[in-house]
Amino acid sequence: MKIDPQKFRIRPEKAIKLNRLPTRIDPCYKSARQYHSILQEHVAALSQQQQLLYGSGSHALLLIFQGMDAAGKDGAIRHVMSGVNPQGCEVSSFKQPSAEELSHDFLWRSNARLPQRGRIGIFNRSYYEEVLVVRVHPECLKNEGLPGDTEDPARPLRPRKLKEIFSDRYRSIVDMERHLHSNNTRILKFFLHLSKEEQRQRFLARIDDPAKNWKFSMADIHERKYWDEYMEAFEDCLNATSTSHAPWYAIPADDKDNARLIISSIVLETLKSLKLSYPKTTPERRAELIAIRRQLNG
Repeated sequence: MKIDPQKFRIRPEKAIKLNRLPTRIDPCYKSARQYHSILQEHVAALSQQQQLLYGSGSHALLLIFQGMDAAGKDGAIRHVMSGVNPQGCEVSSFKQPSAEELSHDFLWRSNARLPQRGRIGIFNRSYYEEVLVVRVHPECLKNEGLPGDTEDPARPLRPRKLKEIFSDRYRSIVDMERHLHSNNTRILKFFLHLSKEEQRQRFLARIDDPAKNWKFSMADIHERKYWDEYMEAFEDCLNATSTSHAPWYAIPADDKDNARLIISSIVLETLKSLKLSYPKTTPERRAELIAIRRQLNG
């Protein structure tokens, strides 16, 4: 099966319904052996493209991974980027914000980790938590120093006020991503679309396997209770913030191997589309190198 990255792209002109998007599709491989072969091809090609990215120094690439607990974000990052030179890549994970981070605007902590030109930045969760987790748990806004009725801990947040806050945040995100694109940062956003039943199975596997016990916590079960609320938050987020310059891709995530092949194909296609090349050597530089060669051979 040939992988068509555009098949998974969320189009800004057409609103999507998550319950109509598959969490599992026909695999892009016929056997485990073929899966590993295809993945290694992608990894090798990504390594080559990453060297071009680093050498050219003209663009940066930002990869954002979002999804429910156990959706496979860590594994996708680890497998897809396994061949990338660590010097040209940095992974940032965003957990519950600190007191210092809460004293700034919601984009501040992630903006400090954006990749410079020539490098790949990977966000395992991101500023999108502020329109996902905070959307599901709006009481978090009480700690963010926002004006109006969010300042009074005893006063419940009004639905109209919440709608305004998240609409403003969607707009801030879209504007920021447009600014990054204009300054040669390419952004790919992956929503790992996992079914509730598959999440249950993966939680059970974490409990049954001693080597995976550390991955499981009661907080995971607590958040699972809000599944429908999260799906609504993800759906609104994808529809509001998938743009031509910073697209979202909804990746069927029930099959981890298939998801990794799809993600690696999208990253590879994007890097190739940049048509990167190493800096050309000037006549002066070439003469200098020839002189150095003579010294080394002398």
